[in-house]
Amino acid sequence: MPVVSLLQSSPALLVTTCVLLGLAVGSFLNVVIHRLPKILERQWRAECADLAGTEPPPAERFNLATPRSRCPSCGHGITALENIPVASYFLLGGRCSACKARISPRYPLVEALSGLISGYAAWRFGFSVAAFGALLFSWAMIALAFIDLDTFYLPDDVTLPLLWTGLIFNVFGVFADLNSAVIGAAGGYLALWSVFWLYKLATGKEGMGYGDFKLLAAIGAWLGWKMLPLVILLSSLVGAAIGIALIVFARHERNTPIPFGPYLAIAGLIALLHGEAITRRYLDLF
Repeated sequence: MPVVSLLQSSPALLVTTCVLLGLAVGSFLNVVIHRLPKILERQWRAECADLAGTEPPPAERFNLATPRSRCPSCGHGITALENIPVASYFLLGGRCSACKARISPRYPLVEALSGLISGYAAWRFGFSVAAFGALLFSWAMIALAFIDLDTFYLPDDVTLPLLWTGLIFNVFGVFADLNSAVIGAAGGYLALWSVFWLYKLATGKEGMGYGDFKLLAAIGAWLGWKMLPLVILLSSLVGAAIGIALIVFARHERNTPIPFGPYLAIAGLIALLHGEAITRRYLDLF
């Protein structure tokens, strides 16, 4: 029996396959989260040097594939057996095999999160184009959330392709009709753009970055304009809850900025997986 037929006929096999795929992709997402900001920084420095008419300092080739992953403490090259998603972290005891430096638990966290969300998306949508789209959307949300946590930056290299991909999916009405997707993209951008300028005019400060506008536009392109109020509400509630927790338990200073991208990403994932059900339950109350 062909593999496609097996996946169609066995939900358990489909979910298991997507969990394993998500774990492998999660390993790659760790590379993207760590390297993409550094790649972009190198590009910006090279462009600045070019504008200044100077030569950029020599540097080793650096992209998502080169050089191979290595320990930041001792430079030990990570072998294939040391790079098995989640399992290698526990087999190594959370430490580098060469220098015994501690490995951040965030690496297996990203891998496990990717695997769990991928499996859940497969269970939620079944063997369908929607499931494939949900996987792409989820992986992008994970990468953007952690990049924003590290750098307070949401790279156009991810948000803009995500936006256009959402519109392409909805040409075929996968998550919303095309009109709703286009209005969602425009409305998502303009909603936070308006908040940005109202806040800046009122306080003289910038409350969020332009990347947040583009991320909400991408979410609107995928889910349609009807989901935007839910995404904005959920992101605000999640942000408020985490912000209060950080202030109370982690003694986070009130004036210390907190990236908004992760909250948008969490809200976008909730809306993708259960947005219609949440909206329907809310409307039923009235």
